[in-house]
Amino acid sequence: MRFAGIIILTAGLLTGSTLAAFAQVEPPIPMPRPDFLDSRDQPGAAAGDEQSAEVIEEGALEPDAADAAANAAASAAEALALPPQLVTISARITEEGPQIPEGMVWRVFGTEADANGELPMVARSEDSVASLSLQPGEYLVHAAYGRSQVSDTLIVEASATSKTVIMDAGALRLKTAISGDINMPPSQVKFDIYTSGLDDDRVPIALNTAPEELIYLNAGVYNVVSRWGSINATVRADLRVEPGQVTEATLFHKAAQITWKLVSSEGGEAIADVEWSIRDADNNEVYADFGAFPTAILAEGDYSVIATLGENVYNREFQVQPGPPREVEVLTAVY
Repeated sequence: MRFAGIIILTAGLLTGSTLAAFAQVEPPIPMPRPDFLDSRDQPGAAAGDEQSAEVIEEGALEPDAADAAANAAASAAEALALPPQLVTISARITEEGPQIPEGMVWRVFGTEADANGELPMVARSEDSVASLSLQPGEYLVHAAYGRSQVSDTLIVEASATSKTVIMDAGALRLKTAISGDINMPPSQVKFDIYTSGLDDDRVPIALNTAPEELIYLNAGVYNVVSRWGSINATVRADLRVEPGQVTEATLFHKAAQITWKLVSSEGGEAIADVEWSIRDADNNEVYADFGAFPTAILAEGDYSVIATLGENVYNREFQVQPGPPREVEVLTAVY
């Protein structure tokens, strides 16, 4: 894995038109918040801990717990007796930013986990401003905008309720080039975005994203990998996404596209039906192909090529340096 030698960063404000141009990616259903789980699901005291001398009948509640359960049941029954109320929920990128015009996915969950430890979803909307009908009570609202997500408590009163969620999100637009500011075909490049941290701790956020794609993320630091081709031309860099900002980054590859030819003389016609093996400086095979014009993208470094034609084997060493596409000829005449 190679690290970016140069990264050009620019930042601009997220505008209304930029927000509206976003293509929504379906986010995962969130797990329940820990404070919504039944306390009885939490780990109990260790086996060797001293226990109270008071013996409580199995399944019975202590007085304080019984009172709390009774009050909760009474509150729930009272809420169910009230008619559903109109609830409107909107979102902003930042506290002072504009309302997000589209691309939102809203999910509203009850606060009591089921037997599987999941919260029941009671409402869902993809409107920019969600308009819901909910019984009075406490809920968990989950808002997703691209890969930016946030959860918050929603309290529905015995009257119309409105809430604004602050996404605290920014956007990332990635580009790539060859060292020396040489352009490369965008179709050959993909980006992977991970959380920051050590290799084993990183979690994938977005994989196989294309250059110039606008990716909405929660504000923070992300580890970005640019992959040119499918062999070893990779660049990694840590990038910071600021709330309300579009961060643009160009990652530079130290690599080149190489085409091999087996020829009887310099500049001659390529010989067909050749079996190819490309090996790195440690003699590890990094690429293999069959034909007259194999082509691959390789990272900067020293390599050797082995061309097999029938019972004849030809080879030579070559070096890859960052730059435009080039050909490497293997001559039969020198053997």
